[in-house]
Amino acid sequence: MEKIKIAIFDDNKNVRDSIELLLNTDPQFEVVGIYRDAEDCVKKVLQSCPDIVLMDIEMPGKSGIEAVKEIKENVPHIQIIIQTVFEDEERIFESICAGASGYILKSTINQTLLNSIKELRQGGAPLTPLVARKMMYSIYQSSDKYTQQASVEYNLTPKEKEVLSYIVNGQSYKMIGFELNISYETVRSHIKKIYEKLQVASLTELVAKAINEKIV
Repeated sequence: MEKIKIAIFDDNKNVRDSIELLLNTDPQFEVVGIYRDAEDCVKKVLQSCPDIVLMDIEMPGKSGIEAVKEIKENVPHIQIIIQTVFEDEERIFESICAGASGYILKSTINQTLLNSIKELRQGGAPLTPLVARKMMYSIYQSSDKYTQQASVEYNLTPKEKEVLSYIVNGQSYKMIGFELNISYETVRSHIKKIYEKLQVASLTELVAKAINEKIV
């Protein structure tokens, strides 16, 4: 089995060591880089070649949010999970908009980190329940970019609407397939068509549009 390669960015040595120790308990993971700051983050990522980056949000010098933006601009295929002690809506929204694929709280890392990484690799967007609720609220309260009349018709099929409702509720592709008794590839096909019909390019845009326009 090909291992999932992980790079860790955190200014706290105890946290770095704890995360490395936790990841080493699962043979699916390989830690390929451990960094105490986000300076030269793109160079560090290119050197270590991770599949997933675990990024602390608050570090001396360059912040985690700034680092996420730089990494996604230069190495867009890298997936990033923000891990932090902060729970406020603004930081959550900024992180996701910067390109983070997931956001988990340090207080729950021992219980959620391993499954969050696996979920991300399966097409999900890992968020702790509290963060998910705050994220939905932030999207709903953000700009009126997607606010239109609820009567707008995107010609989604009943199955596409069903899949979209699961996405809005934070379900992974694998879980959607299980709930609807369809294959992973079928789920991906439905979501690709949903993206095209709603004319969005990211998960954040998709959820924002679905909520603000009351599509589901």
